[in-house]
Amino acid sequence: MIAIIDYDAGNIKSVEKALQFLGEDVVITSDRETILSADKAILPGVGAFGDAMSKLRERNLESVIHEFVDSGKPFLGICLGLQLFFESSEETPGVKGLGLLGGKITRIPTEYVCDGSTISQNVPQIGWNNIKVNPSSKLLAGLGDNPYVYFVHSYYLQAENAEDVAATTEYGVTIHAAVERGNVMATQFHPEKSSDVGMQILRNFINM
Repeated sequence: MIAIIDYDAGNIKSVEKALQFLGEDVVITSDRETILSADKAILPGVGAFGDAMSKLRERNLESVIHEFVDSGKPFLGICLGLQLFFESSEETPGVKGLGLLGGKITRIPTEYVCDGSTISQNVPQIGWNNIKVNPSSKLLAGLGDNPYVYFVHSYYLQAENAEDVAATTEYGVTIHAAVERGNVMATQFHPEKSSDVGMQILRNFINM
């Protein structure tokens, strides 16, 4: 069974439907015992960093997440879920994240310099972009060269440890688009909205 952690932060039903399409037994829950008894767990999410951490703490889920991670069972973050894995975000200064991995969450710039010219870009980044996959990643195995995935985000990760980075993408800056360390893994993009590539990622997670 896969537990999708419910903390009223959106994006839950689409993840549930994708996993059910792949034949998985899925439960959406904020119950401690249900989460801890699951074989795997997923922390999805859309919205603001500070609001999401507040909701996790209101439901006493922060300690449950740490306990689940300490159990060694596979734990996946998606979109805002990835950002919550880290210590803090520029979006809501002073709010402490889960601190599962080292790094910082920074706003995507609206302008960048290329070949001496200043180029404007839309923020949030919404749409398809290709990723460069670390060949050692188990979560992103079998995707082929430069696969395309679907992003919706205004803030991005700069991971502290290069060895944690499972994929990067370019959007004015180099974005750490996925991370993986042991049983802890996350994607800034939405695998449940990324067509066949996303289904392969979810299959990889299921098979861990």
